[in-house]
Amino acid sequence: MRFDAQRTVKLALIAAAALSLAACASTKPATPPQPGPAGPAPSGGGSYIPPAGPGPIDSRPIPGTTQDFIINIGDFVYFDLDQYVVRADAAPVLDAQSAWLRRWANVRIRIEGNCDERGTREYNLALGSRRANAVREYLIARGVAPSRITTLSNGKERPIDAGTSEEAYQRNRNGQTVIVDGAR
Repeated sequence: MRFDAQRTVKLALIAAAALSLAACASTKPATPPQPGPAGPAPSGGGSYIPPAGPGPIDSRPIPGTTQDFIINIGDFVYFDLDQYVVRADAAPVLDAQSAWLRRWANVRIRIEGNCDERGTREYNLALGSRRANAVREYLIARGVAPSRITTLSNGKERPIDAGTSEEAYQRNRNGQTVIVDGAR
């Protein structure tokens, strides 16, 4: 008899546990609240609307950086063969450079004068120097402090385009404005 009593008690405990679990369950499955544009959906359902993402990534350069200067202003102006006079098509670039440099007053620059491969090394160093100084004087005339500008002649030693066509020569006859200090 003792064996039957223990067995009955165990069965009663199992039945009580099963009934407790059954009492917690509802006949209708609950739908968890879903986030939407204005917060969780009201209880009782609704369609799920995912939250808005971070949006498009702004790939524009940060103002006042070297990338901003190169991309938005431009760092090259070009010269005619054997010339160091600032061309008319260079004026808008140099005007934009001077405005940018006046806005970012801590930036220091170096103007590098470059030449194509024709001519002697000495001739091209002198011509590159005159080109760099022409750009420097243009920027100074538009309000950039002379103390912020240095010049360097590369002559024909640092070509942009190693080709020997007229197009390559034209790209190599330039003045490049290089930011050396103070950009963000």
